[in-house]
Amino acid sequence: MPVEFLTDEQAAAYAAYRGVPSRSELERFFFLDDADRELIESKRRPHNRLGYAAQLTTARYLGVFLDDPTDVPTEVVDYLAEQLDIGDPSVLKVYGERENTRLEHVRELRQVLEYQEFAEAEAELRAWVDARAWTTGEGPKALFDAAAGWLRERRVLLPGVTTLTRLVASVREAANQRLWDTLYGLLNAGQRAVLDSLLTVPPGERVSELDRLRRGPVRVSGPQMKWSLQRAEEIADLGMGDLDVSAIPPRRLAELSRYGVDGKASLLRRHGDSRRLATLLATTVYLTTRAVDDALDLLEVLIATKLLAKAERETAKEKMKTLPRVERASAKLATAFQVVFDTTSELVDTDTGEVTGPKVESFEAMWERIEAVMPRRELAAAIAALFELTPPLDSDADEAWRSMLVGRFGTVRPFLKLLVKVVDFGATPEGLPVLSALRSLPDLMGRKKVGPAEIDTGLLVGSWRRLVLSAPHLEPGTVDWKAYTFCVLEQFHRMLRSKQVFAKNSSKWGDPRVKLLTGEAWEQARPTVLASLGLLGEAGEHLAARAALLDGTYREVAGRLPTNAQIVFDDDGRLHFAALEPEPEPASLLDLRAAVNAMLPRVDLPEVLLEVFSWTGADQAFTSVTGGEARLKDLHVTIAALLVAHGCNVGYTPVIGGVDALKYGRLSHVDQTYLRLATYRAANATLIEHQASIGLASAWGGGLVASVDGMRFVVPVPSVYARPNPKYFGRRGGATWLNMINDQAAGLGGKVVAGTPRDSLYVLDVLYDRDGGKRPEMIVTDTASYSDIVFGLLTLAGFAYAPQLADLPDQKMWRIDRAADYGAFQDAARGRVALARIERHWEDILRIIGSIHTGAVRAYDVIRMLSRDGRPTPLGDAIAHYGRIAKTLHILRLADEPGYRRQIKVQANLQEGRHALARKIFHGRAGQLYQRYQDGMEDQIGALGLVLNALVLFNTRYMDAAVNQLRADGFDVRDEDVARLSPFVRHHVNMLGRYSFQLPDLPGGLRPLRDKHSPESE
Repeated sequence: MPVEFLTDEQAAAYAAYRGVPSRSELERFFFLDDADRELIESKRRPHNRLGYAAQLTTARYLGVFLDDPTDVPTEVVDYLAEQLDIGDPSVLKVYGERENTRLEHVRELRQVLEYQEFAEAEAELRAWVDARAWTTGEGPKALFDAAAGWLRERRVLLPGVTTLTRLVASVREAANQRLWDTLYGLLNAGQRAVLDSLLTVPPGERVSELDRLRRGPVRVSGPQMKWSLQRAEEIADLGMGDLDVSAIPPRRLAELSRYGVDGKASLLRRHGDSRRLATLLATTVYLTTRAVDDALDLLEVLIATKLLAKAERETAKEKMKTLPRVERASAKLATAFQVVFDTTSELVDTDTGEVTGPKVESFEAMWERIEAVMPRRELAAAIAALFELTPPLDSDADEAWRSMLVGRFGTVRPFLKLLVKVVDFGATPEGLPVLSALRSLPDLMGRKKVGPAEIDTGLLVGSWRRLVLSAPHLEPGTVDWKAYTFCVLEQFHRMLRSKQVFAKNSSKWGDPRVKLLTGEAWEQARPTVLASLGLLGEAGEHLAARAALLDGTYREVAGRLPTNAQIVFDDDGRLHFAALEPEPEPASLLDLRAAVNAMLPRVDLPEVLLEVFSWTGADQAFTSVTGGEARLKDLHVTIAALLVAHGCNVGYTPVIGGVDALKYGRLSHVDQTYLRLATYRAANATLIEHQASIGLASAWGGGLVASVDGMRFVVPVPSVYARPNPKYFGRRGGATWLNMINDQAAGLGGKVVAGTPRDSLYVLDVLYDRDGGKRPEMIVTDTASYSDIVFGLLTLAGFAYAPQLADLPDQKMWRIDRAADYGAFQDAARGRVALARIERHWEDILRIIGSIHTGAVRAYDVIRMLSRDGRPTPLGDAIAHYGRIAKTLHILRLADEPGYRRQIKVQANLQEGRHALARKIFHGRAGQLYQRYQDGMEDQIGALGLVLNALVLFNTRYMDAAVNQLRADGFDVRDEDVARLSPFVRHHVNMLGRYSFQLPDLPGGLRPLRDKHSPESE
């Protein structure tokens, strides 16, 4: 049983001071309240009082009493001495000279503070660690730290390091074994044989069946869609999706399946029966729904890009080709009809008013005039050409591309029957007719004659009615079933995206309504949700308060308008802002920036990572996907090399070296075993925490303002998870990294999405799924993230939403009191918020936001559910009306507070600076993302995000040291200038070529700073 999961450094740091506690830790653990002072004042001599205080607060902070009371950081001693009015903190040395005094104080503190011995709490701790290990699957180091925290909170004296490591290791091993045994026990002999067969390599093949099944679709085509559905059917036929695994914590099942999806088949074969088959069961259960997800992802992009969009593009091309013929024919007809008008109309003399008759008196005479300028045969040809090249008068704008779409039936023929067979679709009442029609399509395919009674003619909207019922080639009484197929698919595609049609056997494309909290689950969660979000169960009082706030804000801002030179109203009463003037950069700021940048030490990027690891221990977050313990020497070096390989997009070659930690085999093994999205996020949380503890970061902000924006990546390889957008990706597909950064320059997390969707669909999910850091209060986005529904949901979730609003005159302002006089805002406030509509849906609104807040459902799915065909549902409209109150308050604040506008601009600029640095880091392969699958994209962008945060942390700490040094040297350092320094500098970091992985000795914890007069290019 492995117990040595702690390094020597970690074991030495257990129950001991690891550097100087942060300011917040000093205030939390070492502040002496009245009760503490009463105990301490009973000791007469200063050294006894100071030693007693050190023992008391150390027990509170570390969970142990000190054998050597002088082994306390000087900063802690000074902090305690200051509170006790002890002028000479060095008297603590005297305290340690008399052993009996220390022992008496320890006995007294144990009794007074009611500390328990470890043996008294060991059984309870075992049960707690077992529950945590069973539900979370955390690694041994995380469990060890959590167990130590549990003991401290309950005032249990920490045992020896070996005792606690053995307890954690044994309990964790037992929990893992119980997990494997539970899953193994669900299988009968036949199912075990089926699962084991997945690890075999069939004759003539190069990969195992498991390798083949876990590989998703790549190309977007009809045959690939058919293959994707066949894969989903094959996995479903294994029958593992029908087993009841509800007794297993979802997180443990997901963790086990991730090992099965990522691990090598040869490695899985080495495990014992229970672990091997449990892993395979979890993997197939996961793949059962993931394969359907993959198939529907492919279907969505196939219909959108290869059918609908392509038909529209080709139709436009065909129109351009025929345009010269249409123009010539139209010109000929125009010439002829000009003659008709000129020769058959009465003429009026404008001077005399005299009316004369037409120039010709007969039809034949008119034709003589026409043929004099345009032969009749040419007119007939022109008319025929126009009938051929232009749609009928009763057609719509979509008929041309829809007609072309019908000719692409060969693309959908291969998979239509499989689609309705493999995917278990369901629908809302609005989606049921389309779903019924989809299920009927296989029965129509291939038949020579299909009658109108066999189709749902109610679905034939617009030009589909003509194409299905009145196509020229149809026999009387029949319909064009191919056109009907595409009519159904077009509407199916739209309803699938809006979740009015959903897949019951899919996680991504399932019904979000099923995931919403209902019944007893909602009643239990409701009080906690309302308290957490500061919402009231009854709408009346809450909406009255919002109405009063809106009314009062209108009046206050209107009252200050005469002195507000930032805004004007046009003739239509619409609001305009004056442009924000750039903040001037004083000479003091330029001098400070130049001096600080010059002082930063020159390093290779891997050295940055290694040094940050040494400060933070973030490398300990990279645990094995197998659940085993790390037995690799210099693992942190290999991790740093892989972060450079992926974060810089340069691959293994530049980081391969002669030492074992940098050899190809080691890199490949660690990459597959230790690096994944979960470990990136855990490591990132550590970096975010350390960033917040630096004084310079606090000068930038308090961590309560954040922004969310997208960074685009071209994906030049075939991928279902990339989407076209010529503006950003040219002729290729691409993906967007929606990432969040706070005002302390720390990246809090992100999400990779296909193509360039509206940010508004994902903002809430990014906010709720952050890696670490404080929960932001104010959220800045660009205009693409704005919608009234998103305004409503973000406000309900407790965020102050502050998007940059483009084209402000086009933004409608809203009021509640129709009769109120808001002065200059009267015309601008032309919209009216319907409070009754909000109140009518209030309970459902609370349930929606409660479900998002508790993680029961993704905000993305909810937002799509709240809109249909670009129009909100009644519930969506109620949330939009609620959001319009917050939107109007935001506009009023923009109008009234130039500082608010500037704060939004500063945060947006901060995000742009981070993206610029990210581009410099991700420089390999022209900055393009060569990943076919979404998991691969998320992993590589996760590496980039971690490298970004590590470099920003490195810069921030050294810049903080440089500012302090400059202050000590008498340099003119102004607080307002310090707040404008940027951590996104890169001149001192080598990101290209070969790299150094040697971390020098840092006796003071940091490298020496360079001279402030050093040129940056030196």
